[in-house]
Amino acid sequence: MYLATTDAAATAKVTRGRVGGPVLALGAVSLVTDVSSEMVTAVLPLYFVLQLGLSPLQFGFLDGLYNGVTALVRLLGGRAADRGGRHKLVAGAGYALSALSRLGLLLAGGGTLGIGAALAADRIGKGVRTAPRDALISLSAPPDALGRAFGVHRAMDTTGALLGPLAAFALLWATADAYDAVFVVSFCVGLLGVLLLVAFVPGRAGLPAHQREPRPVPRSQGRLLAPLRDPAFRRICAAAGLLGAATIGDSFLYLLLQRRLDFAVSWFPLLPLGAAAVYLALAVPAGRLGDRIGRRVPFLCGHVALLGGYLLFLATDAGPVLLVGVLLLLGVFYAATDGVLMALAGPVLPAANRASGMALLQTGQALCRLLAAAGFGAAWTLWGSGPALVTAALALAAALAAATVLLSGRAGRGPADRGRPGTRQPSPAPPSEDPAPEGPDPQEPEHTGGPENTGPPPERPGPEAPDPERRPSRP
Repeated sequence: MYLATTDAAATAKVTRGRVGGPVLALGAVSLVTDVSSEMVTAVLPLYFVLQLGLSPLQFGFLDGLYNGVTALVRLLGGRAADRGGRHKLVAGAGYALSALSRLGLLLAGGGTLGIGAALAADRIGKGVRTAPRDALISLSAPPDALGRAFGVHRAMDTTGALLGPLAAFALLWATADAYDAVFVVSFCVGLLGVLLLVAFVPGRAGLPAHQREPRPVPRSQGRLLAPLRDPAFRRICAAAGLLGAATIGDSFLYLLLQRRLDFAVSWFPLLPLGAAAVYLALAVPAGRLGDRIGRRVPFLCGHVALLGGYLLFLATDAGPVLLVGVLLLLGVFYAATDGVLMALAGPVLPAANRASGMALLQTGQALCRLLAAAGFGAAWTLWGSGPALVTAALALAAALAAATVLLSGRAGRGPADRGRPGTRQPSPAPPSEDPAPEGPDPQEPEHTGGPENTGPPPERPGPEAPDPERRPSRP
């Protein structure tokens, strides 16, 4: 079964109705947690590059580590969540670790080693929670509405990303660049997210009945890499990896904007707000569009928008056009790819391996983006920003061409085209072995042309129906 038939089946019929309570509860948790994390993330590029004086190459490795260290624990988190259906427990542990990492930033006192350890703890927490959380979303929504469910969740998540830098900017403005105040408030908000998860997100008992107790899978399918046995999932992983290897971090784009436009560094934390606002506006429409026309289309178009952002840096130096255009295209990129990719992969994966499969996909994408961040940082340091952007644009164009081929494979018509989205359907059942009713021998030639064959066949006498008025006689 290839991706084309799976995606077509998944989008053949769109379920009407509202998004379920578990998805909304997880969205609220992500909203609050993103306020906490983005308060810190918004000031990191300034702190590393402008205050500590790191080169673009050094920042590239740190930025890639910040986004790629999750690979060390994401697979284990997904596997632990699948064993016994402990998605809520594993996700809660990840949220708690990320909240506690804010205290590590507070206690680090400006030390590079302490800050690095705190950032690693935050990324480990994110790696542990992401796959179980996305698995909970995919298990709580029907397969033909996964795009909408992930779109609603990502919209709420992005609301937190929108409010986080705004809160950091307000705190730095009010406290004269006191980073400690940002870390304290970030910890309190993160702790609130953990409490919301415990109170309002249902566990396994709150899942739909058909997802509550996954069927036992063979031992060979219970291994960590078992989801890669599916050809459709392999195609999705390969396409996401190729595109991730050509995707430079958005922090680099913000740094390029700051250097090109030469605005005051105090406005730097507000740059993510533009992209987040576009993401917030388009996340749900992109998910709905994916449910209707196929999730491959918005996923690929989102990377086309990112390519447009690269080319815009090369095409113009006009400040307002460059600022608005890059932030707009970056927001379109995230809205059309983040939740849509998980919705694309969800129906392909069985319920018993849902978190493990999503962890594999997210880990591969994160590792490829780590290589992209380090490579772009090295190219910028050695050649300058212009040649580095040209190289990134050419790499993304080539990756787009390859991903289009990978995601457009065709399979022969078969039961998978007609069954439940993303699941392997059994072969058609053999003819029933029950004795057929009395009638003409099927091997006898059928008489044609006679008037007696123009109407329906005559009824055959069956067992006498009981008379409802007749009372049983007493012995």
